[in-house]
Amino acid sequence: MKLHKESKGTLIVAILFIAFVGAISIYYLHLWSLVIMIPLLIMLGLIFWFFRVPYRAILDHNENVVAPVDGKVVMIKEVFEDEVLKANCIQVSIFMSPLNVHICRYPVSGDVIYKKYHPGKYLVAWHEKSSTENERTTVAVKSMTNHQVVFRQIAGYVARRIVFYCNIEDKAKAGHEFGFIKFGSRMDVFLPLDTEILCKIGDKTKGGIDVIARMKD
Repeated sequence: MKLHKESKGTLIVAILFIAFVGAISIYYLHLWSLVIMIPLLIMLGLIFWFFRVPYRAILDHNENVVAPVDGKVVMIKEVFEDEVLKANCIQVSIFMSPLNVHICRYPVSGDVIYKKYHPGKYLVAWHEKSSTENERTTVAVKSMTNHQVVFRQIAGYVARRIVFYCNIEDKAKAGHEFGFIKFGSRMDVFLPLDTEILCKIGDKTKGGIDVIARMKD
C-alpha cells in the first residue's frame, strides 16, 4: 500500500511512542502488556489506513466538476462568496471523516489565479460558519469554460494541519492532487449560479472520479 508523503512525521512519532510504551509495559506487566499494546497497534493500523494513496484512473475533464475529495455531500446552497468572486454562487460542501482518503484534488481544469491561507478557529467541520471562521485555504481556478471556480480546504475540530502545493499560474488538472488535510475536515466548492449540479445532499463521493456538476461553456 502506497502512503502519502504527509504521513512521514506522524508515523515516526506514532511508532516511537508505541515502541516506548511497549518496552515499558512488557518490562513491568509481562503478558498483561497485551492489554495496552493491542489497542495501540490498532491505532497504528488506522494511521496507516488514513494516509493511504489509492490508485485512481483520472480522466480529462473540460466542462465537468469532479469531487475534490472522498466524503459525503453535506451542503448545496446559494451563498455570497466575498473573498474572490464577490458574487452569489452555488456552494457544494463535502465532509471527510477520519476514515476517508484525505487527498485534496482540483475540481476543475484551468489556471490557478488565486491562493491564500487563513488562520482561524477549529469549529466542527460540518458547522456552516466553519467555511469563513475556521483555519482554511482558498484557491481559485479560471476554468477551461472561462469561469472562476473557488474551493476551500477547511480544518475541523480534529484536523489541525492543512497543506496545499499549488501556486498562482500553475496548470490545474481536474482530479489531480493539490493538497492534503489531516484527520477529518471539509472541502467547499463555489460554482457559477447556472452550473448544473449533479449531486445531492447525502451522496458519497470519490475524489477525482465522481462528477458532481457540469458548467456551461
